[in-house]
Amino acid sequence: MNKKILVTGATGFIGSCLVKKLALTDDEVSILVRKNSDLTSLSDVLHKVKLVYGDITNRSSLDAAMKGIDLVYHSAGLTYMGDKKNALLYKINVEGTRNMLQASAAAKVTRFVHVSSITAVGIAFDKKPVDESVIWNFHQIGLEYARTKHLSEVEVAQAVKNGLDCVIVNPAFVFGAGDINFNAGRIIKDIYNKKLPFYPLGGICVVDVEIVSDAIISAMQKGKTGERYILGGENVSYKQLADTISKITGAPRVNFPLPFWMAKILKQALDLYKNKNRISKLFNMSMFGVASHFLYFDSAKAMRELNMRYEPHEHSIRNAYEWYRDRNMLG
Repeated sequence: MNKKILVTGATGFIGSCLVKKLALTDDEVSILVRKNSDLTSLSDVLHKVKLVYGDITNRSSLDAAMKGIDLVYHSAGLTYMGDKKNALLYKINVEGTRNMLQASAAAKVTRFVHVSSITAVGIAFDKKPVDESVIWNFHQIGLEYARTKHLSEVEVAQAVKNGLDCVIVNPAFVFGAGDINFNAGRIIKDIYNKKLPFYPLGGICVVDVEIVSDAIISAMQKGKTGERYILGGENVSYKQLADTISKITGAPRVNFPLPFWMAKILKQALDLYKNKNRISKLFNMSMFGVASHFLYFDSAKAMRELNMRYEPHEHSIRNAYEWYRDRNMLG
């Protein structure tokens, strides 16, 4: 039986990969977009999907979009690692999710998959990878993005209590082809262009966008109601990640470790520096503070229950780099 599916965040990196996969099925796929949305990332599947207009921050705009929908993939969200957009982060990530859950319940949607983030799970303070059972501890480094992703999951938990069938997925640091806005891909571009002469002392969990998208679809099919699933892969230090990027792109190796206390001093000096474009945009204190910790995760549950694949992080870095290179996007 064909299902009617609605996807939010369809123009984003994960969302666009997800929509391309859903468009290959017999299901009827609608995507929630604003009138001014940039649909570039979906240009090859626009003929297979239905555009419905609305905005997750505007509750009244969602009822028409939800009419007759069976399944919702909610991947819309604002990813911003700083403290200048706190109100907007809350409005989109928390209130937007609440609006989607309320509209889905009102439309009697059969199932709702919420695409969250590993920042809503926690930090591996002792470098031991954490799993879904960890108590959220990101508040210890004060990142508003993480707080809003955590609060969005609180909204989902409440919706489950109220009777909506929801599953949560928590993608790790996602690389791969199609990252037109240079989300994770910024680090590849900046090392390639010699804009990142140092590396932070933490580490991250790397996963490919194709693996994440397949696992999200699998979560819709066989995830357990009210459960969350970490969608991750290999845990690597930033030094290992930088070495891999240098090896694959042919860029010089990044050899200078930069502790967080030293980064703060360097940032103050660089703020006086006229030609700021020579240093990576990734070098802001919120992002560098997070990167000085270990975001190491155990994805065994998703592998066990969602049949999520695993591959070494080099595959994903290579996929992303070759995609950028073939489109001359690294200049």
